[in-house]
Amino acid sequence: MNILMLSNTFTPHVGGVARSLERFTQEHRRRGHRVIVVAPEFERMPAIEEDVIRVPAIQNFNGSDFSVRLPIPGLVTAALEDFQPDIIHAHHPFLLGDTALILSSAQNAPLVFTHHTLYEQYTHYVPGDSPLMRRFVIELSTGFANLCDLVFAPSESIAEILKSRHVTTPIEVVPTGVQVEQFANGNGRQFREQQGIPQSAYVVGHLGRLAAEKNLEFLGRAVAEFCRKSENAHFLLIGVGPSETTVRQHFQELGLSGRLHVAGILQGQEIADAYHAMDVFAFASKSETQGMVLTEAMAAGRPVVALDAPGVREVVKDGENGRLLQGEHVEDFVNALYWAASLPADNLKIMKENIRLTAESYALDRCAGKALSLYESLLAQKPAQRDTENSMWDKAVRMLETEWDIWVNRAHSAGAALNNTPSTPPRSQ
Repeated sequence: MNILMLSNTFTPHVGGVARSLERFTQEHRRRGHRVIVVAPEFERMPAIEEDVIRVPAIQNFNGSDFSVRLPIPGLVTAALEDFQPDIIHAHHPFLLGDTALILSSAQNAPLVFTHHTLYEQYTHYVPGDSPLMRRFVIELSTGFANLCDLVFAPSESIAEILKSRHVTTPIEVVPTGVQVEQFANGNGRQFREQQGIPQSAYVVGHLGRLAAEKNLEFLGRAVAEFCRKSENAHFLLIGVGPSETTVRQHFQELGLSGRLHVAGILQGQEIADAYHAMDVFAFASKSETQGMVLTEAMAAGRPVVALDAPGVREVVKDGENGRLLQGEHVEDFVNALYWAASLPADNLKIMKENIRLTAESYALDRCAGKALSLYESLLAQKPAQRDTENSMWDKAVRMLETEWDIWVNRAHSAGAALNNTPSTPPRSQ
């Protein structure tokens, strides 16, 4: 198959969508499919990339680490002149998502949309953030989903949320798989030495973008308190972002700065080594749609202590492969970390087996295989032959109709947000 992926984030950006797109793209290519990725320019992106089309973008939008593409008409279409996609897959409902809709109509190719993100949790990056803005982005993503042929939900929790928001397009649960073999082996001892962490320390770890929506303020307080009560505990933080300052402040206030280790951005084997340097993985985000870093940590054999939230509860089973906490209470989180640190050897052995089974259930080959099977089902629904008699005229009409759908979706989303009522814009026939 020829598969066209369009996303507002891609490597070297650090984030779940970029990592998901990279994994699926690599696995689909490994199986012999051609995949072209369309994404914005980012700082430090590779000088040479195969089958990647970069579009000009504003860097570090509104102080974030995101890039926002500039609307240059015809740029992507011209770059795809010799590529006829069988499937078009959008990873966002706006910006390059609009481009995906237009290309789907122009190419008469099925459009798939992965609802990676609870967008209302990210409106603080947009000037004018408000409850109205949050309602608008919910309606916008719902309307976009209903303009597509198939929606991928990364977890059962997100599938249920989308149904409650009146997404009527068929929904399939397709999580991002983990490359189990990549994380199963790592040199944690060497990584600890590089970071100045004692080999005898009990290490709480976290990996991700260090941003407000990841609830690092709570996590920093909870882990700092655990370290205060446990003289052998250290905190290993992997990633970059504005919340690093918040975490550092919590440790400084308790006089524990020497037990906080911030390793920044890691790549490749370094990530596996970092997981193996941890004894337990700590996670407090409530804005996830799937637990990618959780399955990575489990592929490395690490138990997880996390707050109950969509995308998390599918992975973490309380008492089986970690702890899943129902409330956001520092004392409960500290106690859960103590629980993990004091597990008897027999109990830890059973938990390690549960962790291994969880990781294998999210193996990338399984998840990619399901995605490809769903693509093929969509293609089987298409007419065997297309009417090409007035193809240029038909293409122009379809593109105009899609532009109309996009603006109708925006108008309906704004109206629904103002009236605080769900609204589903009609699709052009």
